[in-house]
Amino acid sequence: MKQLLKFSLLSLLVIILVSGCNTSNGKEDIFKYKDSFVGDNSAVGNIVRQLQGAEHFQDFELKTKDKPYGVILNYDWLNSEQKYKEAAIHNATFIFALVQNVDWITFNFDDQEYKITKENLQDWYGEDLSGLSEDELHSLTQRYLDAEDKINQLFD
Repeated sequence: MKQLLKFSLLSLLVIILVSGCNTSNGKEDIFKYKDSFVGDNSAVGNIVRQLQGAEHFQDFELKTKDKPYGVILNYDWLNSEQKYKEAAIHNATFIFALVQNVDWITFNFDDQEYKITKENLQDWYGEDLSGLSEDELHSLTQRYLDAEDKINQLFD
């Protein structure tokens, strides 16, 4: 009985040490979904669950019957209009960079709706998003999201 207890405690200690060495902290590499398609609901869902406002994300719809293909994202999130716009731009940037054939995304927050097309967002940035790395996307979004007038320009 004593040996069983020692073995159990030792096993528990090993499990704790091994799980403590996990560097991902439960977060996946979002770029493993690079080159996904809008029809792959698992990939789209996993991408969205790693972006801004993920804790408020409720559900989504994929619009793949007719071109242009799109995604509707629904959030249960009470926040300011500016925060909604920032989240929509940030998340659209990553989705357009990772999902090959998505042409538009509609973001539904509690009382606001924003539709962003890939063409408009890339024109706004002045860059093609598909070839950018994760660090480049973060840098690009941060540079543009720091200017409130620039944000509002996209939605006018």
